[in-house]
Formats: sequence, structure tokens, C-alpha cells
Amino acid sequence: MADVVLESATATFRAAKALAEAALAQVPDAQLHVAPTPESNSLSVIVRHIAGNLRSRWTEFLTSDGEKPWRHRDGEFEEGSLSRAQLLAEWEAGWATLFATLSTLHDADLARTVTIRREPHTVARAIDRQLSHYGYHVGQIVYVARMLVGPAWKNLSVPRGESETFNRKMALGRAGAPLAPPSPPR
Repeated sequence: MADVVLESATATFRAAKALAEAALAQVPDAQLHVAPTPESNSLSVIVRHIAGNLRSRWTEFLTSDGEKPWRHRDGEFEEGSLSRAQLLAEWEAGWATLFATLSTLHDADLARTVTIRREPHTVARAIDRQLSHYGYHVGQIVYVARMLVGPAWKNLSVPRGESETFNRKMALGRAGAPLAPPSPPR
């Protein structure tokens, strides 16, 4: 069962990463550092925060606290002047740390205890915590990107008004043949 949990978490992390990247790809370089309001974060800030969190939480995951002494979290929220390439290099380094760590985990590890800011969590709970945290920020990335891109935005999910068309296509299945109806509840 643990393998299923780890595979599912890895797939969900990969989907979140891909969703953020699809949103970021639509934003012109000049807008990466634009905060929609004075109290909100730019895309570059959100990207740097996720990257910093990824490196901190997943480096020496099983053996050291998830909040590393070398991390400067507050600095992640200061607007910088990194280029898209620099931002994406930080982003990729963070995600690489996560995926490398997940690939080393085994069934017995899910019940082990790790700490994040000295708070104990099972490995399974720590994974859930990070799935939630990254999902929260990926949603911010998509929302801010959509605001910045405006009418040129290309939908990343089912567009408004096209749910029925999408559902019909899904009902045809991958091979084009209708799928069997679901079994009635027992």
C-alpha cells in the first residue's frame, strides 16, 4: 500500500509542477516580477518561495529538520531581478530535490517521524502537508498568471461552457469506444 501512496504523491507533485509551468509559460518575461496588488506576490516571488521550500524540506528529509538553518525564507518574499532562466533553474533544483528524495523512500518510511520546524510528523503526514502547501501556491501562480495574461490566456483545464463537450469526449474513452457504465452502488 505504501508504494501506492508514494506513487500517487509523486504523480500529484508532478501534476502540480506541470500546471504551474504551463501557466508560467504564458507570461511574458517582463511580467514575472509584477505583483497584481501592493500586498500580493509576483510570480517570481511565489516561484522562489516554492523552490526554497522544496530544497529545505526535502534535503536530508529523514535525518534533519525540514526548516534548514541555511534557508532565508523571508528573502524569498523580497522582489528580485532574476531572469526567467534563473528563476526556472531555482525551480528545477527544488523539484529535483523533492523527486530524488521521494524515489528513495520505502514502505517502512511512511510511518517514520520527521520534523518540520521542530514539529513531529509521520513521513506520510509530511508528504500530505507539502502536497497541500505546493497546491496552494500553484493555484496562486495560475491565478496571477491568468490575470497578467488577460484575454490571451489559454485554458489549462476545461474551459467555461465546454464541460458537456469534454465529458462526452471522456465518455468515449481513449480507444474511441464508449466506456461501460459504472456499476450501481450496492
